[in-house]
Amino acid sequence: MTTTPDKGGTVVAPEDKDAQRLLDSFLQDFPIPLGPEDSLPVRLQSPVLSWDEVEGECAEMGLKLLRDRNLPPVLAAALIHTAIAHVLQLDVSIFKNKKEPDQDAEKLVLLEGEPVTRSVFNKLLEVCREWNQELQLLHLPKQYLISSFAVRNTRRKMEDRHVALPEFNALFGMKKLRSGTTGVAALIVDDSLHVAWLGDSQVMMVRQGQVVTLMDPHKPENEKEKERIEDLGGCVVFLGCWRVNGTLAVSRAIGDIDQKPYISGDADSASFQLDGTEDYIVLACDGFFDGVEPSKVVDIVLEHLQENVGNGSTVAETLVAAAKEGGSSDNITVVVVFLRDPQDILKASNLHVGIESTDQNSGCPQARGDSETSTTIHHLNSK
Repeated sequence: MTTTPDKGGTVVAPEDKDAQRLLDSFLQDFPIPLGPEDSLPVRLQSPVLSWDEVEGECAEMGLKLLRDRNLPPVLAAALIHTAIAHVLQLDVSIFKNKKEPDQDAEKLVLLEGEPVTRSVFNKLLEVCREWNQELQLLHLPKQYLISSFAVRNTRRKMEDRHVALPEFNALFGMKKLRSGTTGVAALIVDDSLHVAWLGDSQVMMVRQGQVVTLMDPHKPENEKEKERIEDLGGCVVFLGCWRVNGTLAVSRAIGDIDQKPYISGDADSASFQLDGTEDYIVLACDGFFDGVEPSKVVDIVLEHLQENVGNGSTVAETLVAAAKEGGSSDNITVVVVFLRDPQDILKASNLHVGIESTDQNSGCPQARGDSETSTTIHHLNSK
């Protein structure tokens, strides 16, 4: 890599010199800060923002401005992050939406979008001038050559696209990701169902109106999980619910690097044989099962099908609503995969009710499955 001295004798790398030139051009376009009545250089998505939306909205505004001027993405992200971080330290009251003066501070606070964005933009100008004068601040971190390409090919639409975001950490000031997530997956191949899970997200099956247990979620109170954690030197304590080292209420997860090795990243999996009598499977996060017991899913789905004449396209929404009504305050995600036509499930249920009614009238007691009891399914293998 060759270098050239600037007027003061400082050695400057070519890429830094290019960045300085691009910043000069940007500052010439905006020689002074915006006044209270000046228009924003970009259009806002919404005139009113919540405090949680400020970072994303302003980051999008800054990226558009600097990318349009061909600034290196990582440098643009670092400049924007510095400006936003400053504004986030300001007193939120100066940006409050004047149309709602009596907002409860403990609830969602709405802010005037323009003043917030204007403050970020003016701070961005200030940071650009400062960094442009101090060339060492313009030094870009190591960047890797990335070749990325995607094609729709013969498919009707693009469904699987991978992208590279080299500026992600710089934009949000992340040195190391500390968050985590759970996961659950189901794969059907011919007449086999394969499931995998990590954490307390779950997959369950319903077959002929009966709940089928497919897995055991990774929770700290599970005896094997508790033993594993304690063998590693950790502990499981009850603080409102069972928690690993008094923090996370799940014993395995993707990420959560600060809690490794107690929070394991090893997934479990199992495979099952399907015989064609299965109704559907439900994949959901813990927020759903906090509000709905698996045994209640059958009744909720059947009631939905009855009310919608066998149409199951919006049954996931009904299940989410049931979890909220059941007291869940967590995030809720539900996916329902019908393995039989919902119309056939509804017909079979109506037939069962008719037979049961006939048996009761004849005085002949009949054994019937209890929806509170999970049935079994032929198990191929489990890890």
